[in-house]
Amino acid sequence: MQFKNRITEMLGVETPIVQAPMGWIARSQLASAVCNAGALGIIETSSGELDAVREEITKMRDLTDRPFGVNIAQAFVRDPNIVQFVIDQGVKFVTTSAGNPERFTEELKSAGLTVFHVVPTLSAAIKAVEAGVDGLVVEGAEGGGFKNPKDVSTMVLLPLIRSQVDVPIIAAGGFVDGASMAAAFALGAEGIQMGTRMVSAAESPVHENWKNAIINAKETDTVFLNRAHSPALRALRTEKTTALEFEVEKNAMTEFGTALDLYFGGDMEASIALTGQVAGRIDSVRPVAEIIGEVREQFFKVVQDLNRTYS
Repeated sequence: MQFKNRITEMLGVETPIVQAPMGWIARSQLASAVCNAGALGIIETSSGELDAVREEITKMRDLTDRPFGVNIAQAFVRDPNIVQFVIDQGVKFVTTSAGNPERFTEELKSAGLTVFHVVPTLSAAIKAVEAGVDGLVVEGAEGGGFKNPKDVSTMVLLPLIRSQVDVPIIAAGGFVDGASMAAAFALGAEGIQMGTRMVSAAESPVHENWKNAIINAKETDTVFLNRAHSPALRALRTEKTTALEFEVEKNAMTEFGTALDLYFGGDMEASIALTGQVAGRIDSVRPVAEIIGEVREQFFKVVQDLNRTYS
């Protein structure tokens, strides 16, 4: 069976799964593996290291002949030429996040790019559609990373936004297998984004300590930080993040520490390990191709089983 919908046609992929654009992690090693498995890899810019990002995009051309995208994380990339930077890379798909969709959408679309904006609320979704985006990444608060302080679950947010807009939706936050993907489609999505599952994949460049922490995590082993500030964060529970969990005076962003010492050095207390609740459902490090292949197979099985049971 094959996927054929607006997402697969827009992105030029076989399987409508997008890898999340995680800072320092979403680079050529991981993103090319996702592309070669028939899904869509994304190169990040949230690290702010645009010279390194340019090199990673060059590497992508050698590692895959499949389409891939770039994310513009507006709150973290201050370069006034970021749009031209992305256009110059020759990619055709871009997600914009952590900022106003009105800022870059027109310029990107005028250059022929397909633009999806990441939204955490209904009002943000409507604003993005009015700004002319081609689609949305609807991100529930279950997901890891930077979040709206007023958190809303995917189960509530996704069908709410679908009821009000008609653009294609990629659902993010809580997706790890074919059953959760089928649920997203039932609620109005035409694709899913996976972050934490990709952090723990074999091709992920992060230290094994982080991968093992995900594998060993229970469903309750993430914390939601910075409710009194912005951005909020969902992260793996460690001594550092547990101490910050109910902090209202201090902005957790000031406690980010030395991120690379955690990401690639394995010191889990050196920074904040951005991780989604779905860590509680991940029990092994597996190659990207296996992950995507299994999700695809499970998706169609779930849909067929439901059809046989309830038709």
